[in-house]
Amino acid sequence: MKNIDKYRGCLIGGAAGDALGYAVEFMDLASIKRKYGQNGITAFDLHNGLALISDDTQMTLFTANGLLLGITRGMTRGIMGTLPSYIRFCYKDWYKTQTKQYPLHEDCIYAWLSNVPEMFAQRAPGNTCLSAIESGCNGKLEEPVNGSKGCGGVMRVAPIGLYLPDNENMRMSQDEIDMIGAETAALTHGHPLGCIPAAALAHIVSLASHWDGLSLTEIVDDMKIAISEQFADGKYLSPFIELVDKAVALAKSNMSNEDAIRQLGEGWVAEETLAIAIYCAVKYEDDFEKALIVSVNHDGDSDSTGAVTGNILGAYLGLSKIPSKFIDNLELKEIILDMADDLYNDCQMTEYGSYFDPVWEHKYIERDYTPKKGAGYNE
Repeated sequence: MKNIDKYRGCLIGGAAGDALGYAVEFMDLASIKRKYGQNGITAFDLHNGLALISDDTQMTLFTANGLLLGITRGMTRGIMGTLPSYIRFCYKDWYKTQTKQYPLHEDCIYAWLSNVPEMFAQRAPGNTCLSAIESGCNGKLEEPVNGSKGCGGVMRVAPIGLYLPDNENMRMSQDEIDMIGAETAALTHGHPLGCIPAAALAHIVSLASHWDGLSLTEIVDDMKIAISEQFADGKYLSPFIELVDKAVALAKSNMSNEDAIRQLGEGWVAEETLAIAIYCAVKYEDDFEKALIVSVNHDGDSDSTGAVTGNILGAYLGLSKIPSKFIDNLELKEIILDMADDLYNDCQMTEYGSYFDPVWEHKYIERDYTPKKGAGYNE
């Protein structure tokens, strides 16, 4: 069942974890404690009054933009391509925000987010994402674009699990939703362990946001069954499932958070990012603040582990359960909420219907962003 509080919670939660972790992304735990105290970073480190988001939240929002672009085309034109193809267009627009100056003028083709000046801030964008998008962003599960399993594929796919379940315009099975998560990661990350965790996160977010009455342990168990069937012929499935099992077991143990996370890795690669997020979410499934703080205070990729933890628990608990300290002062908060609301409300226009929404048309109907000669979208 759709619940707008969970849609908002997923995107705001992810951005909050991203912003909390971005301040310490390239610091080890000892350095974090020296700067912020023995408990590590526990609140936003503000810059000019704002908690800055990173490329993780930027790309998550562009993923959402691509989903809505594709669905809107299908609803208003009666024909559409694959959803990852529209996400690809929006990733190419994101790439322009990282390599060109605002405003883009005619280069702003598909994503309305490219009209937001703050999106042009460079917040440590991942080299794999940048190079893969520069080369065309054409990766497929069956045709890997590279051998990367970095976390840049998994950290951006939460909107897929949030938007597609119970979607009256698409009516997809959970397996189809999961595979779109994997295919979206495969656009830029070719290693199976760069894509399998993305399918898993889409599954977890789907159940966390649309099913009531399940514990996060039950949601993770359901994910493991589904992923084991979807990727049964892959040699990397077993290591992934083993790491997930380890994360859940550690969450139920008495081991300290610091030691437990060290056993799971540092989060620079996708399976470790998701494992750390699962550990934090399962251990503190009713305590968003505690989970988020634990998810970023370690030696590794703090913004990505924070973002994915925030996506999961935000979808599970909803915005109303996120403390105001992780909402107030969040950079682009209104844009993030706007995107969450669009995912919830969905496209209501149809090819032959009388209903018309000029705001929606301006944001998501691709004819408003017609490619111009030399803009680079005709290949």
